[in-house]
Amino acid sequence: ADIQTVPLQPGQSFKFTVLETLDRIKEEFQFLQAQYHSLKLECEKLASEKTEMQRHYIMVSPASLLMELFRMCLFKKNLKSSDRNTD
Repeated sequence: ADIQTVPLQPGQSFKFTVLETLDRIKEEFQFLQAQYHSLKLECEKLASEKTEMQRHYIMVSPASLLMELFRMCLFKKNLKSSDRNTD
C-alpha cells in the first residue's frame, strides 16, 4: 500500500500537520461515536418493540385459540340441533 504524503507548505511546521491530523481523527471518532449511540438507541427501541410484540402475541394467541374452540363447539351444537329438527 502506497502512503501518500502531503508536502509541507513554506512556513508550515511538521508539528502543526500532526495536530491537524489528530484534530481530524478526533472529529471522525466523535462522529462515529454519535453514529454508534444513535444505532444503539435504535437497537434498544427495536428490542423493546419485539418484546412488546411477543407479549401481545402470548396474550392474543390463547384467546384466539379459545375463540376458535368456542366457535367449533357452537358449530357442533348447531349441527346436533339441526339433526334433531330434521327427524
